Amino acid sequence: MNDKQRDIMKNGKGFVAALDQSGGSTPKALLGYGVTEDKYKNDEEMFDLVHEMRTRIITSPGFNSDHILAAILFEQTMDRKIEGKFTSDYLWEEKGIVPILKVDKGLADEEDGVQLMKPIPELRELLDRAVEKGIYGTKMRSVIKKANPESIKRIVQQQFEIGIQIMANSLVPIIEPEVDINSSDKRESEEILKKEILEQLNTLKEGQEVMLKLSIPSEAGFYTELIEHPRVMRVVALSGGYSREDAVRLLYENPGLIASFSRALVEGLSVDQSDEEFNDMLSNSISQIYNASIA
Repeated sequence: MNDKQRDIMKNGKGFVAALDQSGGSTPKALLGYGVTEDKYKNDEEMFDLVHEMRTRIITSPGFNSDHILAAILFEQTMDRKIEGKFTSDYLWEEKGIVPILKVDKGLADEEDGVQLMKPIPELRELLDRAVEKGIYGTKMRSVIKKANPESIKRIVQQQFEIGIQIMANSLVPIIEPEVDINSSDKRESEEILKKEILEQLNTLKEGQEVMLKLSIPSEAGFYTELIEHPRVMRVVALSGGYSREDAVRLLYENPGLIASFSRALVEGLSVDQSDEEFNDMLSNSISQIYNASIA
């Protein structure tokens, strides 16, 4: 494990950029960028276009380690290059930004108010490749839609079981049990979720650390106990469908919680913008998210 990267993730000022839209969410990400489905004929062309979008973001002058601690990548992005270097190498060597890899394979169908992760075949092989590519940590997402205690327990158990495998490969897992921001019992789900996470954290051994990626809580400061837990390296917040304005406002209410935004980060960016317009928009977004993350 890279000690410098660990220090950045644990103590650095900034936020985590989520650039990990995968197969199912890629068309929506491209559409938000102004690239309609008639602009590509197949998945190969679609992924070429989304890599062009991500390359434009990552190489933008405002996308730098002054404000951004880490970037979460999709597997194909890890395997592709930016300016002749693998994306993870470019991030770390050229930008000083810690590379993190999304490892989940998407969500299972909703059952009993939650969506568990689908099985992750060949996880060990993927983790080995990640280590070879200089990846520091991983991210995996599941979703909670209803305050069902047994289902939420299963979500958290699944996340930590895989997280332990990831730690065994000298990577730091980001545990992401997202609570749907539109859930009618979001607050109750968060109460159950925090209890289950604390139970799992308290089973970890000395030297084992995880990061947590959670929806911004309904009650300000609700996750302070997790932020201060000795087995937690960092707690980051997903935007979860909030606009950037709303996500930033809510983040200010939660000291110690930092952003790991995707849609809220790229909101307002367009393929049709000039480089100057694009860079100005991205820099403004980064500044807003950074200020809320260090408040």
